[in-house]
Amino acid sequence: MNTEQQQKASQAEETSEREGQATYDANASEQADASNHAAEAGNEQAQAAEASEPQDAVRQELEQLKKQAEENQQRYLRAQADFDNFRRRTIKEKEDFAKYASLKLIEQLLPVVDNFERALAASKDNKDQEALAKGVDMIFRQLDQVLAGEGLQAMSAVGTPFNPEFHQAIMQVESEEYEEGIVVEEVQKGYMLKDKVLRPAMVKVSS
Repeated sequence: MNTEQQQKASQAEETSEREGQATYDANASEQADASNHAAEAGNEQAQAAEASEPQDAVRQELEQLKKQAEENQQRYLRAQADFDNFRRRTIKEKEDFAKYASLKLIEQLLPVVDNFERALAASKDNKDQEALAKGVDMIFRQLDQVLAGEGLQAMSAVGTPFNPEFHQAIMQVESEEYEEGIVVEEVQKGYMLKDKVLRPAMVKVSS
């Protein structure tokens, strides 16, 4: 082989080596790119998974809050219904109480009414005025006991200082027995119902 042929052979080998190296580099580059793509895809999946976790937590929390709100709404509606029923029942009880407040007193007065009827019937056939007076007095005492049992008390005004909370003065009179401002005469009795003035006494006051 001459020198020229040797040079050509050497150049061919170099060219072949360069082509082989280029092919190797290209393959290596493709493998690196593939690895990079795979790594990027893995990172994206990991990021997506990480991002979905708080979203799931938020979704669950929203569901719990929604359920809690619905339960609170139901409790509120039940409480409102119970309150409405209680209010209607209370109004009905107050109406019944006002309507029948005097029931007990009237029941106690019925025997007094019966005795008055008997006394009136007896007075038509019996002309004994003294017996009639005694019968009426007994009925009055019976009535007085019933009223006293309900807390009714007659005032004792004569001889006490005039008090506009308990007395109603209709006249001033001169009196040698009482000093000025003392009740000297009771024209109409006054009554207390327990601790409240039911009717002030109508009186005459010394001047």
